[in-house]
Amino acid sequence: MTLDEFRASLDAGAAPAGLKPALQALWHAAKGNWDKAHSITQSGSPELDWVHAYLHRVEGDLPNARYWYRRAGRPEATVSLEEEWAALAEALLASN
Repeated sequence: MTLDEFRASLDAGAAPAGLKPALQALWHAAKGNWDKAHSITQSGSPELDWVHAYLHRVEGDLPNARYWYRRAGRPEATVSLEEEWAALAEALLASN
């Protein structure tokens, strides 16, 4: 799936079948369902921790976001939330 196809899937009522959990969480985040996205990230993996960091950045809880970036082994994002979402999606799609 390409980034454009992933973005287009946001018009659907459900996430595309076969997405790994980190992409499911990112999909729900884009749909405005922060709680669902956050719930998915709880099982923990570097990919889920990266999305978890993004979610806390969306929430405005930067100290918590920094913690999750460290757990994910990623630098703290300094780009816009939209740019970070796209970078996350591209990286996760490339490894899906």
